[in-house]
Amino acid sequence: MGFIQRKRRYKYFLILAFITLAFVTIISSTMGVADISFIDSLKIMVSRIPLFGALIDNESIRQSHDFIVINVRLPRILLSALIGVGLSLVGSTFQGMFRNPMADPYILGISSGASVGATIAIVLGFGGVIGGLSIITLFAFLGAIVTVVLVYNLARVGNRASTLGLILSGVAVGLFLSSMVSMLMFFNRDDIEKIVMWTMGSVSAATWNKVGILTPVVIIGSIIIMTYARDLNAMSIGDETAKSLGIEVERVKKILLTVSSLIVACCVATSGVIGFVGLIVPHTIRLIVGSDQRGVLPFSALSGAIFMVVCDTVARNLIPPAEIPVGALTSLFGAPFFIFMLYKNKKKVI
Repeated sequence: MGFIQRKRRYKYFLILAFITLAFVTIISSTMGVADISFIDSLKIMVSRIPLFGALIDNESIRQSHDFIVINVRLPRILLSALIGVGLSLVGSTFQGMFRNPMADPYILGISSGASVGATIAIVLGFGGVIGGLSIITLFAFLGAIVTVVLVYNLARVGNRASTLGLILSGVAVGLFLSSMVSMLMFFNRDDIEKIVMWTMGSVSAATWNKVGILTPVVIIGSIIIMTYARDLNAMSIGDETAKSLGIEVERVKKILLTVSSLIVACCVATSGVIGFVGLIVPHTIRLIVGSDQRGVLPFSALSGAIFMVVCDTVARNLIPPAEIPVGALTSLFGAPFFIFMLYKNKKKVI
């Protein structure tokens, strides 16, 4: 089946994925300690859309329900979706660029760098807010960016950085930074709980401000990555093959690394370390739709959003009023499903 024929099928599947995401979003907004009906939640959301608001009768809806949906649940749902899009898209990009199906968004040690930054802020007692963002979030972002720069410069030889060099540098720096977090926890035992909760990943502190900051990063970054889908297809075969097709491999690598690292740094700084999403989602999508990045990238993005929203909804409703860190739940749900997909498609994988 040629790409033109697949493109027609992709279009219908993408529409279905968008509808599924919208449905999951509304369902998630109804679930919680306050019982809000599907219709009421839908009315509340639609009433905030320009031009549609005047068509909705909100008089029968309690103000407390309106506040809960708009200011508590919706920011959290949207932040979850954005993180799912970002991590899944970067995971797919790295799997293609590094030609490694086990590559994930944290392969360059970004999560470890963010963890060190956040841990330092927690240990120093920096609990304030700057520009609507917590100082812990800003330290985590700074730690992630510094780590990427360090890894790239360690792997760089002249003006180029080999794929193997980037992976090895990322693993080495990541392990070193993880040991730093462990040492900081050992010498600051009173802060262990805060550090562990941050590293487990959660979107419980979601705000419209965080959504507003992450949205342009993820959307613009996603558009840039998707424009290089053809280049990723060639690079997944080999750098030499890509060069023979006229692709400036090193330039494309630098652009994709920069954009991907920025997306992951913002996601991790916002929510902590949420594992497995960037590994399981793109790999599963690849098993279903094939290896063409023109299909894998958009499907990974939407599937990642749906997966994250579902996981966070379960995390905050499984044992109310307490909630499970969503990072723990993504791995708990993701690992068995991933194993099942590998078993079901092992002939294709081999």
